[in-house]
Amino acid sequence: MTTWVPQSCTLPTAEQPLRVAEFDALFAERLTGMSRPDRVRLELRLTGGPGAEETVRDLVARESGCCSFFAFTVHPGPEQIRLDIAVDGAHEAVLDAIEERPAAAAGRDVR
Repeated sequence: MTTWVPQSCTLPTAEQPLRVAEFDALFAERLTGMSRPDRVRLELRLTGGPGAEETVRDLVARESGCCSFFAFTVHPGPEQIRLDIAVDGAHEAVLDAIEERPAAAAGRDVR
């Protein structure tokens, strides 16, 4: 499976698999769908509920701290959270790899 951790990530190498596992857990537990409106943007739909928004915001804040090329936008709702992930053109391959993770982590088709 393609890894989405790019060389430009400043997270210590030993911690990178743990962060990927956090995203995989989020996808497995909460992902209900996704779309790719254009080549540099991915939209994820996640189930809401108690603590969901805080979990998503915490994870993307930490990811933004080590991979500044990501632009995460959280759109909360009572039953669903939309997470938009955008990158610059130089990191399109990273977004491609992230797009592969949710279906694998969720163990189902999420399109």
